[in-house]
Amino acid sequence: MASADSRGAIELVGGLAGTDVVVAGHGTAGRSAAAYLSGAGASVTVVDSAFGAVETVDGKVRIGVDEALEDADLWARARLLVVSPGFAPDHALVSVATAADIPVWGEVELAWWVDQSGATGPPRTWLVVTGTNGKTTTTAMLEAIVAASERTVAACGNYGTPVLDVLVREPRVDVLCVEASSFQLHWAPSLRPAAGVVLNVAEDHLDWHGGMAGYRDAKALALRGGVAVVGADDPIAAALPVGPQSRRVAFTLGAPRAGELGVVDGVLVDRAFGDGTELIAADLVHPAGPSGRADALAAAALALAIDVPPTAVAAGLAGFAPAGHRGESVARRGAVEFIDDSKATNPHAAAAAIAARTRVVLVAGGLLKGASVDDLVRDAGDRLAGVVAIGRDRGEFVDAIARHAPEVPAVTVFTGDDGQVIVNKHVPGTGSPVGASAGDRAAATAVMTAAVREAWALARSDAGVDAVLLAPAAASLDMFDSYAKRGDAFAAAAASLPEDRA
Repeated sequence: MASADSRGAIELVGGLAGTDVVVAGHGTAGRSAAAYLSGAGASVTVVDSAFGAVETVDGKVRIGVDEALEDADLWARARLLVVSPGFAPDHALVSVATAADIPVWGEVELAWWVDQSGATGPPRTWLVVTGTNGKTTTTAMLEAIVAASERTVAACGNYGTPVLDVLVREPRVDVLCVEASSFQLHWAPSLRPAAGVVLNVAEDHLDWHGGMAGYRDAKALALRGGVAVVGADDPIAAALPVGPQSRRVAFTLGAPRAGELGVVDGVLVDRAFGDGTELIAADLVHPAGPSGRADALAAAALALAIDVPPTAVAAGLAGFAPAGHRGESVARRGAVEFIDDSKATNPHAAAAAIAARTRVVLVAGGLLKGASVDDLVRDAGDRLAGVVAIGRDRGEFVDAIARHAPEVPAVTVFTGDDGQVIVNKHVPGTGSPVGASAGDRAAATAVMTAAVREAWALARSDAGVDAVLLAPAAASLDMFDSYAKRGDAFAAAAASLPEDRA
């Protein structure tokens, strides 16, 4: 039987005609929510900092954030606030809605209740993927596996298409592989997937969540469905609580115990849904390395949880190729590969990228979002032949190297006040200061070109180096419009280097 809260939510989404709803944010998620709500007959007001005074466009009212905060009549009429993922819990719009006793949902929460209400047909099977690192690769692997079982499936959420768009798509899709960020999970407290996974948890988005506890607790919301899958090799993920009626399943890169998936003699093995069933040889999994295999095990666990056969797991993983900017080899000079892992936007992801290589020169830096790089530098120091730091928080890398790996050469590349690219070389052990001026967008490509040139020089001086690795451990928006643009700039710079290594 539905709870009183769920009945109220289902009644709300089933009776949207004529209901006033405020949508905060006019990005991808906000536009998707506004389109669905408007199509269901709601009276939609979209609030965004890009807007100003009230205007009506395509049947939807638009208003600026400041103007909305001052519009008491708007909050007297509204029955729901739908927030895009970027709106933090302490945002003024959230505070105003809460004070007016208006429910605050994210677009994933809205999609969940639309699906549960039957407004778009019988409820779908939800599989939810979250974690600090590997979400997109795992979600894409999962989609490939489910597709190999001939069930209709779509990857959606934080990856690709908003969930609401998939719900109204024709032909109908029955299995939703939902990549969920910590932001989306925070705003989707009702979500109860058929199976959900937390791959790993490390410092990220601490500024948004107000600290590590808030970030961790948001991730744990993926574990309240029928099957709760956790990464056993990650101490924080392994310790997360699961729902009171959830079946706990773990995956590990070691030999699995009962109730786990793992690796035995180079083969991915299932001891949670099968009795030691062999799934696929580990060397057939791409991307290669520990993180790729962990992602494959997680994807397999979610698929097996909804009775996808092991043969489909093998077929889906064997045919899977990762998307760009996720450990992609973009150039080679002699024995050195240039690896674009621009999607490694936090220290945990960067650590996984480094662990997949023998010895690297690392190009890193950007917006650390409150995360520390001390553990990254300390643990990876023996694999680092040098670090080239770029972006606003480049000094954090140089300082961490001075503390934990002073033998590792460090270079910073940035633009000065006059827009010229500046290269500072930091002699190991000297603690040389970093220039004060941050790079700007106009000079971003020039900074990356110079950074790759400096990284190549470091690689040429160390015969053991097998890769120049872009794994920034940070977000890109201080210099580039996206991690993809950052990766493209790295690839172009690597391709422009001379062919010889002498």
